[in-house]
Amino acid sequence: MATLKREVKIVNRYGLHARPAMMLVELANRYSSKIEVSNGQLTIDAKSIMSVMRLAAVQGTILTITADGKDAEDALASLEKLVQDGFGEMEPADDGPSI
Repeated sequence: MATLKREVKIVNRYGLHARPAMMLVELANRYSSKIEVSNGQLTIDAKSIMSVMRLAAVQGTILTITADGKDAEDALASLEKLVQDGFGEMEPADDGPSI
């Protein structure tokens, strides 16, 4: 099977700090595929918390997630959703004062 690849943008305010990094690692470890993440300068093993923390991905960072294995498509879909959902840290829009 070919290696699959997706680009995702870090959207949560505080980026890929400890809690979201752990969420990413835990999710990646649910899959048997080899999963890597790159910030354009550094490519790391997505199943290692120490490696993920090295990315130092702040809000707006574009990451490339690659997966190779029998469950690569499912892994990429899940990881992409996690990042797009801001790791559950998205704040509601401020529509101004309520009356």
